[in-house]
Amino acid sequence: MPMKSAQRARDVVLQLQRDIAACTRCASELPDGPRPVVQFSATPRILIIGQAPGSRVHASGIPFDDPSGARLREWTGLTADEFYDATRVAIMPMGFCYPGRGPSGDLPPRRECAPLWHEAILRVLPEDRLTLLVGSYAQAHYLTADAGATMTAIVHDFRRFGPNVIPLPHPSWRVVGWMRKNPWFEAELLPELRRAVRARLA
Repeated sequence: MPMKSAQRARDVVLQLQRDIAACTRCASELPDGPRPVVQFSATPRILIIGQAPGSRVHASGIPFDDPSGARLREWTGLTADEFYDATRVAIMPMGFCYPGRGPSGDLPPRRECAPLWHEAILRVLPEDRLTLLVGSYAQAHYLTADAGATMTAIVHDFRRFGPNVIPLPHPSWRVVGWMRKNPWFEAELLPELRRAVRARLA
């Protein structure tokens, strides 16, 4: 990329990061207040689209700074240094701020973030990227042709989405039992996931 073009790309990314950090669109609906948590630059060839920050991530401001993140890094084979290198990995949740607690756990991601910010972030990322759709919210938004299908069915059929998209379950503690019931996930999907990740990092 020519030097001027690279500088323009960096300027666009920096302004977008500032705009997102200053976003208060859902402030009145967020019990702990807004704190958007995203990670991106102009160069990562791996994009992780997750759910929404939990309370621990809200406190630290670091994406996937919790046991779910440790499990996701294990699945992908990414080290912490690789995972948190914004030049190599972009992290764009469906909701950028912690939505608060509900009767049975964290509330769903706020609906405002994806239409407000996702397209702008996608425009600054490389086109030849690997996208990991982590959890049913990301899959419902980006795999619209599979509306109504269960998360298990979508993940089981991962090869159908081609080499650039891999759907994954959310790596919360609840996935441990799911993995026991679905041994193909570790036997078939994870090796292909790790190969795809390594290929994008090469």
